[in-house]
Amino acid sequence: MAVFSLRTKVVLDSAARRCDGLGMRLFALTALVMIAFAANSVLNRMAVHDAGWGPAATGFVRLSSGALVLLALAIRAKGAAGLRLPPAILGAGVATLALYIFGFSIASGLIDAGVGALTLFGMVQITMFAGALWMREPISRWRWIGAGLAFAGLAVLLLPASGAAHIDPRGFAMMALAGIGWGLYSLNGRRAGNPLIATALNFSLAAPLALIWMLGAGDWGQGASWGWLPAILSGAVTSGLGYALWYRVLPQIPASLAAIAQLSVPLIAALGGAVVLAETPSARFWLAAALVIGGIALSLKRKT
Repeated sequence: MAVFSLRTKVVLDSAARRCDGLGMRLFALTALVMIAFAANSVLNRMAVHDAGWGPAATGFVRLSSGALVLLALAIRAKGAAGLRLPPAILGAGVATLALYIFGFSIASGLIDAGVGALTLFGMVQITMFAGALWMREPISRWRWIGAGLAFAGLAVLLLPASGAAHIDPRGFAMMALAGIGWGLYSLNGRRAGNPLIATALNFSLAAPLALIWMLGAGDWGQGASWGWLPAILSGAVTSGLGYALWYRVLPQIPASLAAIAQLSVPLIAALGGAVVLAETPSARFWLAAALVIGGIALSLKRKT
């Protein structure tokens, strides 16, 4: 009996160590994805603002490099024959992704990375809330309060200010437009089935639209030659590989934990902007961040 108990203890201890190892691995992968998402704001800011690249050229490089990576991963997972989506879902995905890239790329040259990520994050929340109203989904009291706080946080960002605390209203408007695009893209993605295939196809078909934008704007060749590096990194690594890794991790963690983890993205972006771009967040940013992130956290409560 003692030998049996000892063997049982060994087996249980071994299983616990494996569970702990898996938990730490999931935590590390989730943290890596959040850093990748936040890095998009920093990398695009580097390309458009610091290197002086045109937003259309940056958007095209990001979409095309991301499409190559995502297509390779999707074909490896499902084969070329598996790259299919219903036309209505595909069309809506391409249009809303293009809207996101358009607003995001322009705004990256006008507002700081942390402010941009916070604005994007807040508008995604508000757009998805509006989508829930449109589709007549049941909305809890906490989600109403959360959406109101997120909206108040974005309003705080636009309060009249002087000096370094001033936020370019055009940049804010373009990032808000990007947030609407990404929110609509996320709502449409609920119908897409396989998210990796949907994202690969959406990136691939949105890239020609960015090319048309780039040629029409005539902004290719502007800025420093090193600007291609953050643009490609944003597309191939932090977007392409980042989304692919997120879709791999997402089924392994609770939906509430996935949503809460994304609360860290604006804060990581602000930290990255401070370290890489020397953009120091103002006190007003932190107040707005507390309202937006607190509002989103409240909206995750399940109770009415």
